[in-house]
This record gives sequence, structure tokens and C-alpha cells, in this order.
Amino acid sequence: MVLACHLQPKTEINRTMLKKKSLEKNIREALAKVTHPRQKKTLVELGLVQDLTVSDGKVTFILELAAGDKDIAPIIEKKCQDVLKAIKGVEAVNIILTAERQQKTGPGPHETPIPDQKVPVPGVEAVIAVSSGKGGVGKSTVAVNLALAFGHLGLKVGLLDADIYGPSLPKLMSLDGKPDLVNEKIVPIEKFGMKIISMGLMVEQEAPLIWRGPMVGSAVRQFLYDVDWSGLDVLVVDMPPGTGDAQLTLAQRVPLAGAVIVSTPQDLALIDARKGLAMFQTIDIPILGIIENMSTFICPHCGEESHIFSHGGARLTAEKLDVPFLGEIPLNMTIRETSDAGKPLLADKPKSLEAKAFMNIAEKIKKDLFN
Repeated sequence: MVLACHLQPKTEINRTMLKKKSLEKNIREALAKVTHPRQKKTLVELGLVQDLTVSDGKVTFILELAAGDKDIAPIIEKKCQDVLKAIKGVEAVNIILTAERQQKTGPGPHETPIPDQKVPVPGVEAVIAVSSGKGGVGKSTVAVNLALAFGHLGLKVGLLDADIYGPSLPKLMSLDGKPDLVNEKIVPIEKFGMKIISMGLMVEQEAPLIWRGPMVGSAVRQFLYDVDWSGLDVLVVDMPPGTGDAQLTLAQRVPLAGAVIVSTPQDLALIDARKGLAMFQTIDIPILGIIENMSTFICPHCGEESHIFSHGGARLTAEKLDVPFLGEIPLNMTIRETSDAGKPLLADKPKSLEAKAFMNIAEKIKKDLFN
């Protein structure tokens, strides 16, 4: 009986769902009336409104424009903002602008620099990319704990999830809520003393993102230049695996302080890691070093050391390529459990033996960046 008092009545749940559906309907109908200034058709007819979500009165959607429409993007964005904010129940509107291809002309009010210009991210002293040649090597777990380790070393830190197709930071850090928009700037979520942004915060977790390559680059640019990163010593960018549009966008647009390559010890992972490393070197991005993740497994029962994925391959690769070897991260139940729980190791157990590996690596990178 006591428990029943705390349960939300079914009729109230249904009423809430109906209210949300009604709000979504009103939003879609409003957007269906916004016309494109040049094509004289509505944005909905042209298929320019994508991945619309509504959560707690906050509306988020992607507005995909052609490259030739970049000059009128602010006009279209304002039209959308005006019609949506007039709807009862809409508290905030976040519009993610993308374009089909790069434009050769100078940037407009909502654009970032053209490809041959590298412009620093406002408010950030150093930007570093955490990358891997392939998926499944624990790169995001390393990026999160490395960023937290920088915080323990006294740095002001931001964390950007540049994996647009498969954002993992919301899960790894148990993030919820959606970023606000203040003075035309996206306000990042703050947790564990860091500023954080991820596409996973913009759309529903199960919603698929089916984007062309250039759209990914456009989203990454917006996360760099349209987010309030002010006051940061270092912005850690968790890159998607491989050597695609997100990596090239970052390398072409931003004067990176350096790149960190994450690999597991086995040959297959190291082949891909070398490809990623070569890409950064080709475009003159400093290599801060290589990290060997899942390096050694120590049995929690008998203490025996096992090299499940081989051992020492990343160190040997670093020596051959004449780049720094930053250290080894063990294959460890504690790291896995804290990640799955949304409480990263350096936030949940910062004094643990496992955390020391991340701290040692962060100290090396900090010394390289700021000394």
C-alpha cells in the first residue's frame, strides 16, 4: 500500500504521453510552414529537417542545407526559432546546422573557417585528439579517464565526443539531459568537473543517424566552434575509429596540440594504429604518443599475469616509428565495471592502483604540452 502511493497513476502517464505527442505534432506542423527563401518550398517538403527530438520542452533537430545556402542559414535558423518559440510548451530550441559539402567562400555568421585556415577553438589553450585505427580497442574509455586525469593534475578540461555515428560518452559517464542554447552558443553538460558535448546528448539514444560524410564534418565543426568551451586548458576530443571525415575536419580546421593513438597489443590492431598515426603525421599533427590498452591481465584470484592480447606491441611500434610510448593500461575488471556503471575509474576510484596508469600517462602529456 505504501509503495502504491509512490507510483504514478496509469491515467497520468497516459496524459503525459499524449501531451508530449501533441507538442511534437505542433512542432512538426509549425516547421512544415517554414519556407525556404530561395526554393519557395517548405523545409519539410525539401527534407531538410532531420532527427527531431523533444525532451522536457527542449527541441533539437538537424537542419541540412546545401552548400550554396550557407549565406542564408542564419535567416532560415531564425525563422525556425521564431515559429517554435511561439508554441506553448517549447522552452528551448537547439538547431544543428549541417551542409552537404564544403564551400569555398568566406565564413558567414554561423560558419567556421574555410579548409585552408586553422583557427583556434575560442577559450581553449590546447586541443588534443585521442584516436585509434580501429574500433574495439577501448579508445573512449581511455579518452574519458585521460581527461579526468588531467583534471586531477589541476587542468581545466573539456571533453568532445566526435564519434557522430556511435557516441559513447553518455553511457560511459552516465550523462542525461540536453545542452541549452544561450546567446547562440551551445552550453555543454558539466559533470565530474568537465565540460562535455556529444551527439548522444542531442538525439535519442536509440535513434539511428544516417548521414553523408560531409555532414559529419559539419557537426564536428559546430561542436568545436559553436559550443561555449571558455576557460579550458585542454579540450580532449574522443575521435571515431579510423581515418575519416571527423579526423580530417579536425586536422584541417584546428591547430591541434597533438594526437594520442590508442591500440591493443596484437598485430591486427597495430596495423590500423600505424595507419592512423601516419595520417596525422602526413598532415603535420604532432604525435604525443601511443598507448597500449588491454595490455596485461592479472588474475584477481591467483595474481598470475596473462597476455591475452599479446604484450609490448605498441611499445615496439613506437620505437620503430620514433614516437613516444606513453604507457600501458591493464585489462582490468575494475576499469570495465566502472565504465559500464557510468562512473569512470578516475572519478570513482582515483587513488586505485589501476588509476595510476592513467595518471602517469596524463603527467607525460601535460609535461609535453605545457612545459
